[in-house]
Amino acid sequence: MNSATTESAMTNQSSRPKTRNETPRQPWMHDMNPLVCAPAQFWSNADGSVDGRSLCGFYVADVRLISSIVPTVADEVPTPISWSAADSRRSLTALLLRGIDLASVDPRVRMRVERAIGHSGMDETIVIENGLAHVLDLPIRLDITVDMSSMQEIKGGTPSQALRQGLVDIRPNAGGVSLSCRSMNARITAEQGHASIAGNVVSLSWQVHIPAQGSASMRWSVCASSSTDAVVAAPERRPWGDVCIEGGDIRLARWVKRSLDDLDGLRMAIPSLPDDQFLAAGAPWFFTLFGRDSLWAARFILPLDTELAQGTLRTLAHFQASATNRETDADPGKIMHELRAETLETQGVFGEDAMRLPPLYYGTLDATELWIILLGEARAWGMPDSHVEPLLGNLQAALTWMMRYGDADGDGFLEYIDRAGHGLSNQGWKDSGDSIRWRDGSLAQGPIALCEVQGYAYQAAMIGAGILERFGKPGFEEARVWAARLKARFNDCFWVEDSEGRYPAIALDNEKRPVDSLTSNIGHLLGTGILDRRGVGDVVARLMSPDLLSGYGIRTLSRSNSGYSPLSYHCGSVWMHDSAIAMLGLSVEGYRDEALAVARQLLRAAEHFDYQVPELYSGDDPELGVMPYPAACHPQSWSAASSIAVLRTMLDMQPLIDGNGETFITAEHMPTPDFGSIEIAGRRIEYRA
Repeated sequence: MNSATTESAMTNQSSRPKTRNETPRQPWMHDMNPLVCAPAQFWSNADGSVDGRSLCGFYVADVRLISSIVPTVADEVPTPISWSAADSRRSLTALLLRGIDLASVDPRVRMRVERAIGHSGMDETIVIENGLAHVLDLPIRLDITVDMSSMQEIKGGTPSQALRQGLVDIRPNAGGVSLSCRSMNARITAEQGHASIAGNVVSLSWQVHIPAQGSASMRWSVCASSSTDAVVAAPERRPWGDVCIEGGDIRLARWVKRSLDDLDGLRMAIPSLPDDQFLAAGAPWFFTLFGRDSLWAARFILPLDTELAQGTLRTLAHFQASATNRETDADPGKIMHELRAETLETQGVFGEDAMRLPPLYYGTLDATELWIILLGEARAWGMPDSHVEPLLGNLQAALTWMMRYGDADGDGFLEYIDRAGHGLSNQGWKDSGDSIRWRDGSLAQGPIALCEVQGYAYQAAMIGAGILERFGKPGFEEARVWAARLKARFNDCFWVEDSEGRYPAIALDNEKRPVDSLTSNIGHLLGTGILDRRGVGDVVARLMSPDLLSGYGIRTLSRSNSGYSPLSYHCGSVWMHDSAIAMLGLSVEGYRDEALAVARQLLRAAEHFDYQVPELYSGDDPELGVMPYPAACHPQSWSAASSIAVLRTMLDMQPLIDGNGETFITAEHMPTPDFGSIEIAGRRIEYRA
């Protein structure tokens, strides 16, 4: 993610004060409905209407082609009464026409809109159902507003500059209308209808004959293409195959089903590696490849599939840096942070950030270590050595970056600072500008050495050393020595203490002082190996304390800290993936009861959100309930993939390699006595008391 997601910066671009209505605002979409089929997405209001407000509209490759679709039937705008989705790509909106049947308080003329999106287009089928005893002849019109805003304009709450500058070309075309703007081209087609243009509004019209007690349908579609795509559609196959859960807690089965459907819509590839799939970080803001996000999501899904992990590893290896570049924050061996088709510049409400990220940006401190860890864990879950071997050069380069370039000042820890001056000020997973703060609420000054990154680095060095030794490659001894020194330094420098006991600081600041806020970051240390047994116990005790454990997962910041706010981006909210990481770590360290307690809280949160868990949500007390962060992505890849981490924890699923080198999945526990079975890609695993 990036720091522009927080809503703390308000811009004031003129000398006179802006009125409330003039002030740009980031759209909120906690109550909006998404359809996703990467790289396309469609957003409607809760009732299915698409009226141009907030995030409404149809997008391809981070461009909003259409912002509103308003139907009119015989001069009446139908009233939407329900919206439902068959899957991540298809929805149904039901509407009523009150002005046709004036003789009844119960309208007998209905309308339904069947909407479907594909990777580069969408289509709608409109059906009018006549429940009257006589024929209806009705004029029907759709007013479609062409927008061509960039995603950053929408996110910042500013209008389309393409429209303002007259860059949008709309003209009649055989059977419809053609649209073009910069690199985007599209065509709107109405089957057996008429198209007209007024400004940036395309009107499609039909005259329909509807039999008594019968129906009539109309269809229209959009097809789009871009000449500068950074990402493209993934192969049609879902790499994890079919997953069927029977018995046990029905909520878990529903969550897994919904999550895998959402993840299906987030699958992407890059043009040069079209067969290698990865997961976009999330819709709408991060609908592209992100190093950290895509790696964690693939890691969570390993019990179901290694193909996604392999595609993610190869795609990120394709972009691995080979030279130092301060503007992109690259150094040899580093794994990228974010991929876009063009330079990302914050706008509108985020204009004060003055952030400008190049299309290929490397401003992350943890993606390189996470790449190494995923490589090792994917191999443990069944990735063939023949697929690992081509990545050994990338592994060696990643280890070199970690041990030489990651430690910018030679103090033995990995740290970051924004070298370009207009990139991310924080470059761990909590990358908003206010996320690294002292217990009193004041902000820490960089360079920053994050606690969890040191844990990732230790684990990555040990995993990388094991792989190099297995394949007879040099460097494994150096990596192990480096890891041992890092572990000793970490346990000497990162621990702080309060009245409740000791815990790891979130970071070391520019003066190498431990930043003493109590945060969820400490949960990421579990399972990495960097903690001794006493340290593990101390971390577990603090994670399970009421200050951090919310009832719906682990808070990002303790309630005892001055900067705590339950609906802030990183300072008190709950992130599903963050809690899932700690949950898996608890399980690895042998704290199964504690891991299950976190799993049950995450399942409770998933139920509240109807199993499409947003990027983040409130960390208030359980009695107050859980609330969404209004601008949170949904669906979001590592939130959705967390359902598989919960499944893994509840069943204690582990990879088991037999004498022939083949990997099987084992499970040591049943979550409930009546749990029946799980079927993964045709392999059925039974659990019996």
